[in-house]
Amino acid sequence: MKLVFASNNQHKLQEVRQILPAHITIMSLKDIGFCEEIDEIGDTLEENSALKAQTIWQWIKDKKMILEVDGVFADDTGLEIDALGGKPGVRTARWAGEDCNDAANRIKVLEQLRDKDNREAQFRTVVTLITKENTLQVEGIVRGYINEREEGEGGFGYDPVFVPEEYDKTFASLPAEVKNSISHRARALDALKERLNG
Repeated sequence: MKLVFASNNQHKLQEVRQILPAHITIMSLKDIGFCEEIDEIGDTLEENSALKAQTIWQWIKDKKMILEVDGVFADDTGLEIDALGGKPGVRTARWAGEDCNDAANRIKVLEQLRDKDNREAQFRTVVTLITKENTLQVEGIVRGYINEREEGEGGFGYDPVFVPEEYDKTFASLPAEVKNSISHRARALDALKERLNG
């Protein structure tokens, strides 16, 4: 099976290729020659995930590449912090501003929680898969809390400040194989695998 993952984020691509079984070939947007930015204008993770998948699926059909791939999938992930009413949520990647980076996002979250007793949070990933036969959407959630400081050298995004439940280390401090076995993305992709096998 050959699927296009609607992303050029090398960190995500690496995770996805490690999580999905070897018989599924994962192609990036770069692999198929798609170089445009997809505007994530949805109000929810579900809308943005679907928007990305639909955009790439239509592009593949327009380029008459439909026989070369079996489907397209896209994900959208949000960090949902209880004390912030579920924010940053759909704005997770742009929490500190449109042109911000991961470090700025983490700094803003830590500042907003400085005086909060409740630091509970969750990562939620929504994956949309489009094939010739159907469209489906699955999600994966991992609960945890926001650490009081950054710890760890691995991962990306908010990994240095997020501690998953049943662990006492941030995602960035855990070995990649451990993170990839318990993460929100892993859980969403596990759900996707079940649907593909079913």
